[in-house]
Amino acid sequence: MFGFERKKAVMPTAESALAGREQPIATAKLHYVYDRPLTAEPAEGYERAMFGLGCFWGAERLFWKLDGVYLTMVGYSAGYTPNPTYEEVCTGGTGHNEVVLVIYDPQIVSYGDLLVHFWENHDPTQGMRQGNDIGTQYRSGLYIYSNEQKQEAIESKQAFQRALAQSGLGTITTEIIAAKDFYFAEGYHQQYLAKNPDGYCGLGGTGVSCPVGLPIHVSDA
Repeated sequence: MFGFERKKAVMPTAESALAGREQPIATAKLHYVYDRPLTAEPAEGYERAMFGLGCFWGAERLFWKLDGVYLTMVGYSAGYTPNPTYEEVCTGGTGHNEVVLVIYDPQIVSYGDLLVHFWENHDPTQGMRQGNDIGTQYRSGLYIYSNEQKQEAIESKQAFQRALAQSGLGTITTEIIAAKDFYFAEGYHQQYLAKNPDGYCGLGGTGVSCPVGLPIHVSDA
């Protein structure tokens, strides 16, 4: 068991990654909470952001509750295997992270606000794990769609690292890289904790506040 967990926590190479498939796997058509068509492309006036912060069930719920968020969806990114399945990602053989893609209205909630929510709701110092969830698919990651997002992400990481250091906590391991292809997870994963309110959520923050951004409003949805 120990050896298996160690293997899952080591990134494969492009050459050693699983082959995957040409066709996307089936997913949900509508957002279970918002009752809107589930699409990864933002409409005019909206923007998108992608986050990895542990099991994507709990990560998605964190964001769909925020005012100004129009859509959330979970999937796989930052790896090598095209159109992977959940079972393939869980082997550690695809290199993908479990991610949540957020479509939001920047007039209501800023990218900086989303970053605060990201930093404060998981522990970004744990490397290839989040709590009891061990593997490359649980790593902390910010996946960037613009130079502006990159700059904000870097500055917020620096600010939160200073706050962690002042509290005697560890070094951030969050990767900040350009967003790669987003592959939808299977339909049953989409808005999983809305369908299964008592389902598993392994997220937990450090208890440290991120000293950037504005107050974030959380809806009752």
